[in-house]
Amino acid sequence: MSRRTRAFVFLGLAVLSAAVAAGVADSYGSRVAGGYGPLRQVVVATKSLEAGSTMGPVDISGGLETRRVPVRFVPAGVLRDPREALGLEPTVALAPGSYLLASQLRARRPRGEAAGALGSSRRPVEIAVSGAEALLATGESGAGTKVDVVVTTEPSSSGPGRTYVAAAAVPLLALGPGADGPAPGGAAAATLALTKRQALRLIAAESFARKLTLLPEG
Repeated sequence: MSRRTRAFVFLGLAVLSAAVAAGVADSYGSRVAGGYGPLRQVVVATKSLEAGSTMGPVDISGGLETRRVPVRFVPAGVLRDPREALGLEPTVALAPGSYLLASQLRARRPRGEAAGALGSSRRPVEIAVSGAEALLATGESGAGTKVDVVVTTEPSSSGPGRTYVAAAAVPLLALGPGADGPAPGGAAAATLALTKRQALRLIAAESFARKLTLLPEG
């Protein structure tokens, strides 16, 4: 056998060995993936996130990303969409690669004007509201602004429901995720500076109304 023939033989064997190895690795990887079950999208940090730093659009696009991991490894309360963190702040410092959990986020704490908005006749009251996306779109929690709280009632057998302003121009102290965590289009938790009469009216409305909506004043 000539030197050139032997070279071609060795080259052919090397190619065949590489193909066999690739096939074995692919088969093994498929078995492993199949064993871990279905995948779910989660949000992870791509850079260090400081505690108490409100996340705006730039932080969302440059500091968070989505990944798909086996369901069995997904922690409870993990966010699925980076936009769910808009306007919120981490309660603890997060390292790159960390899952972003709803329990690690909160609305920005009142400070400045919002902290002094209570006065002597108002008390902070938390209610579940809809329509919070417009207030969070700027990357802020909306604290310090004034809002109208609009109540929409359920239709009754005698006629359609009605919509009315239950509390006008009340100071918004904080705005964050609802009881089920952040969710686009879902209910949010708004802390408002209310008089006793306003608080009783809105607390009662939570039990019978279809929804309570925040409408920015102006």
